[in-house]
Amino acid sequence: MIKVLIIDDSALVRQMLTTILNSAAGITVVGTAQDPLIAREKIKQLNPDVLTLDVEMPRMDGLTFLGNLMRLRPMPVVMVSSLTSKGASVTLEALELGAVDFVSKPSALGRGLEEYSDEIIAKVRMAAGARVRAKAHTPARSAATATVAPSNTADAILAKKVGRSHFRTTERIIALGASTGGTEATAQVLKSLPSGFPAIVISQHLPAAFSASYTQRLDGCCQMKVKLAEHGEQIIPGHVYMAPGDHHLLVKRDGARYICHINDGPPVNRHRPSVDVMFRSVAQNVGPNALGVILTGMGADGAEGMKEMRDAGAFTIAQDEATSVVWGMPGSAYKLGAVSELLPLDKIAGALMSNLD
Repeated sequence: MIKVLIIDDSALVRQMLTTILNSAAGITVVGTAQDPLIAREKIKQLNPDVLTLDVEMPRMDGLTFLGNLMRLRPMPVVMVSSLTSKGASVTLEALELGAVDFVSKPSALGRGLEEYSDEIIAKVRMAAGARVRAKAHTPARSAATATVAPSNTADAILAKKVGRSHFRTTERIIALGASTGGTEATAQVLKSLPSGFPAIVISQHLPAAFSASYTQRLDGCCQMKVKLAEHGEQIIPGHVYMAPGDHHLLVKRDGARYICHINDGPPVNRHRPSVDVMFRSVAQNVGPNALGVILTGMGADGAEGMKEMRDAGAFTIAQDEATSVVWGMPGSAYKLGAVSELLPLDKIAGALMSNLD
């Protein structure tokens, strides 16, 4: 049984979340708290497995509480956040401090309660099994996953091709995909790469409101230039191209150049952007000139696409289970035979640099 403590200053939100979570098999709400000071005592008394946490609360804000919690008593936290631009910035800071994931505020939803209930139940279950570590001076980020239906395959965006039709060039492209736990993992990889490194394309499961803020955060801490990908722009070394929120990012060849292609087609594997879509486009258009990386994340998005990349001659890397917050996506790729090398997070940047020749 997963024991949950709900921390929110709104009595209505506490009641809604309690009703939703108590309706799920294997989950029980052991208590609620209207502010972090009350929550601190209830954590000691009730020993919950997962917290849901609001940001704006009386007596102590959620970020201050979260920072202290992850330093002194690390445990899985799911943020309950507003999907506004201000909410995106604050939520990314919470994820940076160590929260596992986030859900939107129930009152801010324009969709049905049933869909919202399914999302928060799934994320609480995922959080209960996540690997959460104490935070010292280096904050961690975690991916915010957006659940979107229906669940198509990459065929809905790009038809699968069989066989190789590539030639080796000196221009390399790295394709990286991640989800839950992946914002911190992606940042750690990028921080270790030099400014003149080959171009990187990234599909990270983030809602549209978060992609710009997250891209700006990465650009501020990396030697490479990090930007949101634009349709038709040339992919050049020293740059990282992030899939815009709620859009697929594909790599296409235009003569001797590689370019970004932005696609607003249906979600794939319940996600837009989808890692499978990006990896397939890289397999077809870059082939053996590419390197693939799949990091921590819930689900299996990217596994099939990475297998296509490896079959096309690309070198592929997956994050190992011990350093993943959730070993869903990299684990699925590994079990499918899509992975050339399985590595802990702190070894991935070095492996990329050593496999460029």
